[in-house]
Parts: sequence; C-alpha cells; structure tokens
Amino acid sequence: MKSGIAGLRWTTLPYHRRWLMDQANGLFDFFEPHSIDPDGGFYVLDDRGEPILKGSDGGHAPPREIHSTTRMVHCFAIARLLGRPGADRFIDHGMAFLWNGHRDPVNGGYVWSVGKGGPGDDRKLAYAHAFVLLAASSAKLAGHPDADRLLADVTDVILTRFWDANAGASREEFNSDWSPIAGGYRGQNSNMHLTEATMAAYEATGDSMWLDMAESIAGLIIRRHAMACGGRVPEHFTEGWEIDRDYLGDPVFRPSGYTPGHWLEWTRLLLQLWELGGRRHDWIPEAARLLFANAVAEGWDQRHGGFYYTLDWHSRPQVKRRLFWPQAEGVGAAAFLNAIDGGDGYESWYRRIWDFIAGHLIDRDNGGWRSEAPEMGAAPFFQGKPDLYHDLQACLIPLLPTTGSITRGLLHHPPA
Repeated sequence: MKSGIAGLRWTTLPYHRRWLMDQANGLFDFFEPHSIDPDGGFYVLDDRGEPILKGSDGGHAPPREIHSTTRMVHCFAIARLLGRPGADRFIDHGMAFLWNGHRDPVNGGYVWSVGKGGPGDDRKLAYAHAFVLLAASSAKLAGHPDADRLLADVTDVILTRFWDANAGASREEFNSDWSPIAGGYRGQNSNMHLTEATMAAYEATGDSMWLDMAESIAGLIIRRHAMACGGRVPEHFTEGWEIDRDYLGDPVFRPSGYTPGHWLEWTRLLLQLWELGGRRHDWIPEAARLLFANAVAEGWDQRHGGFYYTLDWHSRPQVKRRLFWPQAEGVGAAAFLNAIDGGDGYESWYRRIWDFIAGHLIDRDNGGWRSEAPEMGAAPFFQGKPDLYHDLQACLIPLLPTTGSITRGLLHHPPA
C-alpha cells in the first residue's frame, strides 16, 4: 500500500507517537518484574517473562553475558531520562555487576560472560567493550555516580588494548591475559557498535577524540569496503583488513555472507554521525541512502515480509529467518532517512516495517517481542526473549531529532 496523503508522516501524528511510547512502556513492563538476578547481572527471560534457570540442554542456567548487562544499563538509563520510576534500581544493579562481575581485576578489561553454576567465557572482545563504553556513557548522561569510574576504566582499555591507530579501527579479540587469539580476525560488527559507543562517549564527555574515532571506523568499513561492494557491508576481515569471504563463524554473532540488518543499522549510525559532526563529510548521506536501498531491494522477503537474516555473496537469501533485530533497525533507518530526506518512499518503508513487527513480532499475549517471526518452523536462534535494546530504540528513535543519540535527544528534546 502506498504511503497515503503526500507529506503526512506517521511520526507527526499524536496517535502514532502515543502508540510508540505505549510500545516502549510495554517493553519495560515485560522486563522489569523478573530480570534482576540477586546473584548479579540479569536473567535471560523466557517467552512469558520468567527467568530461564536451565540451559537449552537442561543443564546450568545461561551465563550472564556482558552485552545483556550493558544493554540493560543503557536501556534503563533511557528509562530514567524518560522519567520512569524504578529505573535507578536496574542501573545500579547493572553498573555494580559490570564492575564487580565482568571486570577483570587482575588483567584488566571485561570478560564476555560470567557463569551461573557453570563456566563463563573470559575472553576480551571488542564487541563487549564497545557496549561497556555505551553503558558508561548512557549512565553518565543519566547522572549515575559510578559512570565516570567505569568510563575512565573502559576508555583506558579501548585505547591501550583495542584501538589500532594505523588501521583506524579496533582489533577484535584476546584471551583473558591479553595474549592474541590465533587467526587475527577483524570484524565489522564490533566496529559498528564501537561507532555507536564512541558517538555516545562524545556526547557524554565532549571529547572530540571519540568523534574522530567514529568517523575513522565509518571511513574504513563503509567508505572503503562497503562502497567497493556496491553499497553492501562485508562482515569479516583478515588482520590486514582485507575482506574474508570464506569466513565461517558463530551463526548468531558472526554469520557468513552479508547481514542486511547491519546495512540498516549503519544507515542510521552514518546519518547520526553526519549530523553529530556538523555535516562535514559529503560522502555519508549518499552512502546511507545506498545501504538502505540495497537492504530493502535485496534483504526484504517480498512474499512474507520482513528482512532476511543473511544473504550470500551474490545477495541471494541465505538464512531466510526474519529475526527481530533487523526489523527494529529498519525502523530506525527509515525514520532517519524520512526525517532528513523526506519522500513517500521512506514513509512507505517506515509503515511497512512497523506493520510487519505489529503482525509478527509483538507478543500481545505474553508481552515483549518474539525473537523472530514464528511461522518459519525452526527452533529459534535465541532462548527466550532477548534484551530490549533493539526493540526499545525502534520505539523511541522516531520520536526524537536526528542530531544525536536517544539519550541526548531525551536530555534536550523530550517527546511530548
């Protein structure tokens, strides 16, 4: 269906804006009652919002992974800035576990996961440290008393262990003692999230170093590599930052081929970076438009709706499952492009993606979002319902200006 009356945007309609805020509140309502683990960190929740106390194999409870801890801090910092009572308890709990659970007091840095009756994973990953930086920055904007301590510590680790000034991007992974992991893998996903986090750190501190780092990563991943692939973001690289088309990694965090959800995520992050940097890089808007155009042309399931999880190197559907997070990132990308460029095309996609989410992912019986469209007939990638990071941001990004992050937007332009 076409977007309707020319110039009419859903994001300007009071009803739609209330609907978005209602969805955000519903996510908080789902995660608040049972997320806090009294032993530290946060439980993984099942489809009904109850803690998962055993793994999928019937063994120990899932370990407490750092991306979940940090995202809960980030999301409840947003809740605090929104004015939601009770948010401070979640920020306090997450910040304490980051410092006392995930932080390695012997070798420095932050471990990927802490076991819950079973083993954890003590690797030091760039992806994890990007989210620690995001959590610390969001907590600082929300006024948390421990934010400066965490921000100073993770800054030192990122600059001394991960940042490769010659490449203008981050190294990927180390063992617990900072010895290198064989293979020299470099990944765009960790660097994409470091771009998000360095922009947040720039907003929190005013230090232009962070903005320079974000622009450097975007230049390497998007201007150099994605544009050489016709506006498609390659995921995996060698130590020398050459594309590794033969890489076969973790199907959740490092799937092979292209991941169109990341093209959508980069669309929004690029435009946010362009605005935050004073619109000084002319290549950024055109790159963002091309990434979005390819994502909707090649990544969208024309028959059933929704974005595929992965494509092969010829942009053919590879993993056809439609996970929740690419749909959420599609909302943010369409909202940014619609606000900056306008036009019925972006408005149509904004509505189409929300229609898919409303029809397939929002769980009206149990609350929260399903982790993927349920009719695919395969066991889901994720046990239970993942944290609310992608979902919540999809609800709030359309309500705020494109000139910065959600936390900055809430500080200066709280939605009516």
